[in-house]
Amino acid sequence: MSVRERLTDALYGLGWSTVKKLPEPVAVRLGRTIADTAWKRRGKGVLRLESNYARVVPDASPERLAELSRAGMRSYLRYWMESFRLPAWSAERVRTGFDPEDLHHLTDGLASGKGVVLALPHLANWDLAGAWVTTELETPFTTVAERLKPETLYDRFVAYREGLGMEVLPHTGGSAFGTLARRLRDGGLVCLVADRDLSASGVEVTFFGDTARMPAGPALLAQQTGALLLPVTLWYDDSPVMRGRVHPPIEVPETGTRAEKTSVMTQALADAFAQGIAEHPEDWHMLQRLWLSDLDPAKGPA
Repeated sequence: MSVRERLTDALYGLGWSTVKKLPEPVAVRLGRTIADTAWKRRGKGVLRLESNYARVVPDASPERLAELSRAGMRSYLRYWMESFRLPAWSAERVRTGFDPEDLHHLTDGLASGKGVVLALPHLANWDLAGAWVTTELETPFTTVAERLKPETLYDRFVAYREGLGMEVLPHTGGSAFGTLARRLRDGGLVCLVADRDLSASGVEVTFFGDTARMPAGPALLAQQTGALLLPVTLWYDDSPVMRGRVHPPIEVPETGTRAEKTSVMTQALADAFAQGIAEHPEDWHMLQRLWLSDLDPAKGPA
């Protein structure tokens, strides 16, 4: 393990061990201070966030983009402060921490016994939404986590999410898709963050006027298992409560090859994501390159 990897692991460990013990107002102020400091330094992540926001709000002035990136960093650090503290939240705090609209799409889908795939972009705090599902709806679900380096950091994330009631599968290794399909065929729930491709098999979509690549998994799972595919978007307002919306189901096209159906469904997902991101761009935590025109083709997927 390199020095940088050890330092990264130690910092995350410090966050989970220390931040969760802070009073909530203190954690909020700490997160905002860290966000503002990082924003002022204008590092690569902040510049990339601002560049991505320029795609979402193409008519924004440089001053408006700077405002958005500052708000975006504050939202991003709110996500981290909440995530570090989530293991210490009471069940009541979790229940009152999230207020989703159009929840009937999810509850009706679960009641049908067909299984449900929830697909989300990197908006607001998807971990809090997951904890709310396991706590308020008393519904366990399965998700997938990207393999992180060092391995100890990946283990921390898995333990953290399992502690919130999630079943976590590694993204790599080849067996995740089969396990997800089995959970869905049993009428279960699968939740996937799906606005950034992490494999070589992503689907090209039009996203804010340019081509990006998003994972095929949500659409393929819905096709192969008969599960409902529901986009979900999240956002913050000025209150301690996160807001969200469960969008209507994305239907499987009646005609076409599997690849053609997957393309149509993934584009529909991208359109739902774009709607939520356009309404609350500052809550989209995309500090990486996403669009193909921003990527070095030799480096593969996003």
